[in-house]
Amino acid sequence: MADLQETTLEQQMQDVALRIKSLREVMEISPEEMAENAGVTLEQYLQYESGQSDFSFTFIYKCAKRFGVDATDLIKGVSPKLSTYTITRKGGGLPITRRAGFKYNNLAPLFRNKTAEPFYVQMPYDEKEQDLPIHLSTHKGQEFDIVVKGQMKMQVGDHIEYLNEGDTIYYNSGVPHGMIAYGGADAAIYAIVLKDQEDEEEVDDFASLVEKQRKAHRHDDWLYKKFIVPTTNEEGILTDIQFIDAEHFNFAFDIIDALAKKCPDKLAMLHVSKDKQEKRFTFGDISRYSSITANYFKSLGIGKGDRVMLVLKRHYQFWFSILALHKLGAVAIPATNLLKTHDFDYRFKAAGVKALVCTADGEVVEQAEIAAASCPNVEQLIMVGGQRPGWRDFDREFMAYSDVFHRPEDA
Repeated sequence: MADLQETTLEQQMQDVALRIKSLREVMEISPEEMAENAGVTLEQYLQYESGQSDFSFTFIYKCAKRFGVDATDLIKGVSPKLSTYTITRKGGGLPITRRAGFKYNNLAPLFRNKTAEPFYVQMPYDEKEQDLPIHLSTHKGQEFDIVVKGQMKMQVGDHIEYLNEGDTIYYNSGVPHGMIAYGGADAAIYAIVLKDQEDEEEVDDFASLVEKQRKAHRHDDWLYKKFIVPTTNEEGILTDIQFIDAEHFNFAFDIIDALAKKCPDKLAMLHVSKDKQEKRFTFGDISRYSSITANYFKSLGIGKGDRVMLVLKRHYQFWFSILALHKLGAVAIPATNLLKTHDFDYRFKAAGVKALVCTADGEVVEQAEIAAASCPNVEQLIMVGGQRPGWRDFDREFMAYSDVFHRPEDA
């Protein structure tokens, strides 16, 4: 049995910061090494160590692991020593961290070698959250939640469940999941986080699990970092975004071709035709076929600034074509196959369409052909999935061209 001394979260964080600093100095570990070990910048680490900034349980755990002590040594100044049983009185427990008003209390911090982490979680009701997507996180193992107050809206994978007092849910916590208070009032749950036996990491509280998941997806070689600078809050929610050299960004070259170089054999598209035939295209395939298509379109006189309408339903050739137009600097105009003659006539003239790449399915070819006859600006009619006099056969013609298309200087 153990009683936990009640302290404010601010006092607790100050005490933890002092213990971290003291242990680091005694063990003669540099702040730089601690920052690298904790996965934060040196400036952030020094702010944490001085108690100037709030930190998560993940940070505490990583520091404890480096020092070779238990996280509870840093949090409470004592080691978990109970192995028979431990009691936490109502309202007690060890506060871990805060997230958007949530309160987390670990209910067995002094029990050593636990196979599960029990938490009492208080969730504030927020009207603004009700119509927004629930923020999801994952962690290894399984979880059992018991609603003891109010109502909870819970998402596991693609499924949404509404739980009332006394309801429980047991789930694989490796599946993206999240919860909010529902029904106009605050909610509270007991959450039993069951560790994965193969996972050497400690199971963190829910807030730090979100942080761990976010950090696990930070990679210096991610392509987006070349083009955008996102700003997120402490929960990992996007709050701002800045674009880098947007005028010269080209999706086909900068994303598709770059992915083809980085992971050429990775599946990019699984296409299932209307007759249930599957085709698999890797990023290497998509890059190559889009270059072939770009060379084909270029041979037909299509170039930078030209308008090209794509009426391709769900044909996989749509992706070859739209990426090829990106590479050429032409303007793609995707359109539905439900257009009639007067619809084509208006669009051909209003947009100055130079070429049409069209599906052979249905009557769309006939409708487009009638409109094109009175629109001299439409110079090329290209058909996918069939043949017709006066139309070019995309499937037969485009493979005759090179699969190398170099980026123009002005692309």
